[in-house]
Amino acid sequence: MDSSNDEALDIIVTNVVATFRTRCHLNLRTIALEGTNVIYKPEVGKVLMKLRKPMITASIWSSGKIICTGATSEDEAKLGARRLARCLQKLGFKVRFSAFKVVNVLAVCSMPFAVHLIDFTKNNRPIASYEPELHPAATYRIKNLKATIQVFSTGSLTVTGPNVQNVATAVEQVYPLLFECQKPLCK
Repeated sequence: MDSSNDEALDIIVTNVVATFRTRCHLNLRTIALEGTNVIYKPEVGKVLMKLRKPMITASIWSSGKIICTGATSEDEAKLGARRLARCLQKLGFKVRFSAFKVVNVLAVCSMPFAVHLIDFTKNNRPIASYEPELHPAATYRIKNLKATIQVFSTGSLTVTGPNVQNVATAVEQVYPLLFECQKPLCK
């Protein structure tokens, strides 16, 4: 960060996707008939179950694999996954909570300045790409962090990565590059 501009950037995590296994076969029909807040999708072969606290939606397959989306932190995702496993236990399944893993984190961040996307893309050509006919944001990929940043001309960023630490590191890495390409203030 620039020493003259020491304001902290707020990185807001909007979605955490996590997976876990139950280590048992799940009868989707039983879950659909006896479970609460459930949507049965037989054509896809899964059940959607929603929890209110924490606010998550889970995709449940008969193999015992479950994907949880909608949490706003890694801890909240784990708590939601454990609560979901407990709900399935109460329905009579011999569920054992295992192989929990956070697979994706989506966060948003706003720069205190607007960005000139064409200059940003030219300066970072192999890593950054900008196709205004297809999408209004420039895409910046950081391979070693497995993170992708969508940079909008307003200075808004959408960051995806495998965990919260990588997302924060990605924003720190791209900030100086964005600072070089900021638009002049209009008065």
